[in-house]
Amino acid sequence: MKAKDQPAVGRRAFLRGLGFGAVAAGTTVVSPLTTEALADTENNDEKRKARYQASSAGVQNYYRVNRYPR
Repeated sequence: MKAKDQPAVGRRAFLRGLGFGAVAAGTTVVSPLTTEALADTENNDEKRKARYQASSAGVQNYYRVNRYPR
């Protein structure tokens, strides 16, 4: 094989660069102020209120669709 037929970057070097790029992209830092502001939007009373309502339309539809034949 001639020297000019070979690629400028070898396969192993290319894959190694991809791996380093994925690690660098995965380690981006998120500002802690943004995370805290998004995480705590409810007060304690709102956090403790009952959310499940068995008589709601969505729950009744779920039970209707997922009934098993007897």
